[in-house]
Amino acid sequence: QEGMNVVLADIEEPALQEATESMRRSGATVLPVRTDVSKAGDVEELARKTLDAFGAVHLLFNNAGVGAGGSVWESTLADWQWVMGVNLWGVIHGIRTFVPIMLAQDTECHIVNTASIAGLIYAPQLSSAYLVTKHAVVALSEHLQCTLAERRAKIDISVMCPGWVNTAIMDSERNRPHELQNEPASPNPGDDAIEREIRAALQSGMSPHVVADFVFKAIRSGRFYILTHPEANALVQQRMEGILGSGTLAC
Repeated sequence: QEGMNVVLADIEEPALQEATESMRRSGATVLPVRTDVSKAGDVEELARKTLDAFGAVHLLFNNAGVGAGGSVWESTLADWQWVMGVNLWGVIHGIRTFVPIMLAQDTECHIVNTASIAGLIYAPQLSSAYLVTKHAVVALSEHLQCTLAERRAKIDISVMCPGWVNTAIMDSERNRPHELQNEPASPNPGDDAIEREIRAALQSGMSPHVVADFVFKAIRSGRFYILTHPEANALVQQRMEGILGSGTLAC
């Protein structure tokens, strides 16, 4: 809709092709590149193909995300490796690969890193690995913004911290690498209840199209923190007041 050339990166080939065909039918120029963002080589290849096709990069969205595991000690090593690999290393690889390209271009650019409202507050129903990665993406984005500003680079940063969005993240297990699969575990009714709660919240969540509108408005206005769900603002304030006031954590 913005009239821009689009490069789509996804680990899931059928979904990548479906999205590509849909966008092309609307008149967009689209380059699909199958990419595992947890692998530096894949992201570097994504950059090479992007430059070969279009010659430059102006907007970068580090948006891939998965969820797995539970408490710190109950999550398997494979859970931690998979979630950290996609949610955090995916962003790191994107930044390490594309920021030098943008600096060399010396043109106006913008990077949007997708965190979560769970990167600003404690969300008890979400896994420890997911929470850790989202807090890390916020800190990483803050550091990146301030470092680039100190160097007077023509690159602005935003970190998006949405609440519930109607996505298929609860089905991300379908793309989990074989070597990071868990052994079959005994059913736990408590886990089923939590999963149903999260799925219901996602299904009734904000449309990704609405989130995209928030993002482009933030890019135009140079907004760093993108908070899409005003109802969560009180929780962010409560956390900050707890840190500065009583020093307690609301669990």
